[in-house]
Amino acid sequence: MQDRKPNSSFTLMDVPGGMPWLGHVRAFKHRPLRTMTEWWRHYGDALRFRLGPKTIQLLSHPLLAEDVLLSQAEHFGKVYEQQRPTGLALVLGNGLVTSSGEVWKRHRRIIQPVFHRSRMAAMADRMVQVGEQRLAAWAAYGERPVDIAAEMMQLTLEVISQTMFHTSVAQHMDQISHSLHVSLKYAFDSFHNPLHLPAWVPTARNREFDRALRFMDTLIYELVAARRQSQAQHDDLLNLLLQARDEETGMGLSDQELRDEALTIFAAGHETTANALSWTWYLLATHPEVKTRFHTEVDRVLQGRTPTADDLQHLPYTRAIFDESLRLYPPVPAIQRKTLSQTTFGGFTLPANAIVLVGLYNLHRHPAFWPEPEQFLPERWLDGERPPARCAYLPFGAGPRACVGTHFATVEGPLLLALIGQRYDPRLAQDCVEPEVMVTLRPKNGIRMTLHPRHQAVTSGSGRSRSGES
Repeated sequence: MQDRKPNSSFTLMDVPGGMPWLGHVRAFKHRPLRTMTEWWRHYGDALRFRLGPKTIQLLSHPLLAEDVLLSQAEHFGKVYEQQRPTGLALVLGNGLVTSSGEVWKRHRRIIQPVFHRSRMAAMADRMVQVGEQRLAAWAAYGERPVDIAAEMMQLTLEVISQTMFHTSVAQHMDQISHSLHVSLKYAFDSFHNPLHLPAWVPTARNREFDRALRFMDTLIYELVAARRQSQAQHDDLLNLLLQARDEETGMGLSDQELRDEALTIFAAGHETTANALSWTWYLLATHPEVKTRFHTEVDRVLQGRTPTADDLQHLPYTRAIFDESLRLYPPVPAIQRKTLSQTTFGGFTLPANAIVLVGLYNLHRHPAFWPEPEQFLPERWLDGERPPARCAYLPFGAGPRACVGTHFATVEGPLLLALIGQRYDPRLAQDCVEPEVMVTLRPKNGIRMTLHPRHQAVTSGSGRSRSGES
């Protein structure tokens, strides 16, 4: 592998074996994550490959990530075009994740205050309430194995629905889950597969995608219209979005813009945390010494109470477990950008409109920056330890386009871990779990686990932390 010393220039290596016209589609299509990791290990931190007519640069070094996301962020934009939507833009429209330029700046100004840390902590009680409702149904499973990934997806979907819309959409849960799955898989394939037919061609798959999108549109537009009509005030994200104004113009979001942002929050706000929690339960199940320490901390701090946001500061090992899970299995394994003009960085020059992938999965396992990079070691996050380099750890991105929902996720993830870990010990019921990229990093075919009750007596929390009882 090429030299990885800090402050060195990089050579952009071409991945061999590309076919005429198709490029590296065959190798990439079936196992994109494994393929990109193997290429990185063989050809270095800066490489390029082709998917049909698209040439893609894969960058897997913190210094290159820093150039793209921070020091030269103004030279890199989103790959989506509003006039010709592809990928996630087909689903999310022109929301924060997919928009660029002045539209993105305006939306960011409006939405960022909605996700302020203080607001997210205030939603913790609702997160716990939803979690308790979900756990109440687990008793019916007995010793029968369940898909913990599906359980986490349902749990976080209900959390985002109640924190966003102040109402349960449980009656639509199966259809929402199916529609999001169909839409996101379609979006991923449409961007990376040059043989993907346009959405207007009436194939069975295109019709299925159209039905899924129309269902989500109808659901969100009806929720928005009902709230505007009733003018009811609720302590939820939709109310905050409806009230939010651009500090420069005083303008709020239109119904179309609300749809795009609500669907963006709805999709991203549950999918990423669900996957993070799923991988965390897998890692705990395969590392019994970590799990024992986790249970000990949760039992000592909570002492039978339901957890609150105040408890998080007294659960450092629980948070370290979540952080280490995000390192090994980042919910978004790569960040995609394109050059807005000819750009030089890292010792090489890219033309305008060049596609760049910052490989977070590779960054997080880089042997030059992480001791024992493949090992699950939550201890590396204790005692104020920071990532070994500025951009070696980016589960929520970095720079001006860092994830707006970071505070939401960093409250929800550890809080639900503590709540579930207090009462259950999920144990692995299958031999092998394989990662799969479908926009986010999912466990392929789920993770089968048995849910063993821990028989902890649980009482309603008083809202006060018991830090002095450790």
